[in-house]
Amino acid sequence: MPPSTYYAPTGGHPPQTQLLTDRAVFTDAYAVIPKGTMRDIVTSFLPFWTGTRLWVLSRPLSGFAETFSQYIMEVQPGGGSDTPETDPDAEAVLFVVEGTLTLTISGTVHVMAPGGYAYLPPICDWTARNEGDTPVRFHWVRKAYEKVAGLDTPDAFVTREQDLPANEMPGTDGKWATTRFVAPDDLRHDMHVNIVTFEPGAVIPFAETHVMEHGLYVLEGKAVYRLNQDWVEVEAGDYMWLRAFCPQACYAGGPGRFRYLLYKDVNRHMKLR
Repeated sequence: MPPSTYYAPTGGHPPQTQLLTDRAVFTDAYAVIPKGTMRDIVTSFLPFWTGTRLWVLSRPLSGFAETFSQYIMEVQPGGGSDTPETDPDAEAVLFVVEGTLTLTISGTVHVMAPGGYAYLPPICDWTARNEGDTPVRFHWVRKAYEKVAGLDTPDAFVTREQDLPANEMPGTDGKWATTRFVAPDDLRHDMHVNIVTFEPGAVIPFAETHVMEHGLYVLEGKAVYRLNQDWVEVEAGDYMWLRAFCPQACYAGGPGRFRYLLYKDVNRHMKLR
């Protein structure tokens, strides 16, 4: 697989001469948040983080997608947090797209470059710092962990996309592949955050319609995505947020690969109350 590039927003504001028309849309089945909306004016801040701002891409909304939140964090040199997570039930995935993140888990230091991936279980002792001289930008996916009696809570781990295989979808001659950071049959995990890769011209050849909620951040390339009854053009830096059972498919547009970071909730009974 060729070297990867990961899109990361930098903020700023468009000029007063720019047209207002854009691709942002929020429906009762899906939302598209284009990269052009990730400006300075829509950033947020968090308690106990210094030198840090973030773009909130998604959060649980009643009647829409309810299981997760996703941020793009931007930490300046010298910034970070010794108390990054304030919810004891929250598990997390971190994925670095730009710069270098120093992640310390129970005293063990991990220096994460682009492509670095960390899983952090609930009640995990971790800190995050930017000890470099340029900003670090990373995705932070959070979910309330659903504990099941008889199953252990997953262990924390750190890895890199570059060190893992891309698993080809059957019958696609490698044109559609998924890089999995957790084994699908590891039932301790109740969420997966994977990377999906399409070669130019590859497709999802049917309208996937399923119970899993999705957050899809386009890391590289462009495509035309089928969302519910609409065809939507997306490119690197765009984010798609899908509720359960939203039909979905895509054509990869080229000229390079189309790749996205994908969240989905898995491996648990449906809540009945």
